[in-house]
Amino acid sequence: MAAVYKAIITTADRFVPKALQPLWNHEAGPKTVFFWAPAFKWSLVIAGLGDISRPAEKISLSQSASLAATGIIWSRYSMAIIPKNYSLFSVNVFVALTSCYQLYRAYEYQNSLKALPTSENEKTENEKSEL
Repeated sequence: MAAVYKAIITTADRFVPKALQPLWNHEAGPKTVFFWAPAFKWSLVIAGLGDISRPAEKISLSQSASLAATGIIWSRYSMAIIPKNYSLFSVNVFVALTSCYQLYRAYEYQNSLKALPTSENEKTENEKSEL
């Protein structure tokens, strides 16, 4: 598999314009996993943005919490590694932000449920106390 990848990159090298050579040959450029991992991770951000329209009662707390934790941890990691990977940093900040927003929505939904009476008896007792 590595031989196929190297053959593709060697072929592509000839077609990259001179102006883009610094990006192409960068330590975190398209020839490395440092470029492609963040590029594909943007799909998580897009999915998170799509979930904003999802009803709050359907939000998975465990999924949102794990994505938020992943985003925060990898944001820090992307600044600790050499070379610093600003692409990885930015995508993980957005993963963390979208997931934290979903957690906030779920938290607010849970709080709104606590404010409502939980059974018909409690509703009746509340109506009696108002009289």
